[in-house]
Amino acid sequence: MQRFKKRFGEAIREAWIDRKQAILVVDAATLREISLYARDDETFNYLSDLTAVDWPRREKRFDVVLNLYSFSKNERLRLKAHAADNEIVPSVSNVWPTANWLEREVYDMFGIRFEGHPNLKRILLPDEWQGYPLRKDYDILTQDQAWVRENLGIESGQ
Repeated sequence: MQRFKKRFGEAIREAWIDRKQAILVVDAATLREISLYARDDETFNYLSDLTAVDWPRREKRFDVVLNLYSFSKNERLRLKAHAADNEIVPSVSNVWPTANWLEREVYDMFGIRFEGHPNLKRILLPDEWQGYPLRKDYDILTQDQAWVRENLGIESGQ
């Protein structure tokens, strides 16, 4: 963690260890640069997961979360970047190819856009789906009833 702090300074917002895993909260604008450093200099060469968490009462309501693993060190590292609604986060799909589909899923479920992503479009839901189901303010009871009616020919069972 100290090497990250020394290299990136104020871009490392918070740092702590939880159950032997380092967790860094980083400035979203530097996510790609910090990811490259983590991969190339710190040997975190495996992106095991990229997801998001919605905290709707917070000004920057989303955490974009990357879980990394270093085979050579047998260590895990979690990177978190806070992002506001409609804030664009740098894509890390050019750092870890696995991020391609994971970023698409985060876009599909949360509406978080990733700058530099080669093909950012929905991956689970139809293109015309309205809203983002994993946002805490998404009303599951009215989950795009028009789409269900139009495309499935039924009334929503909600």
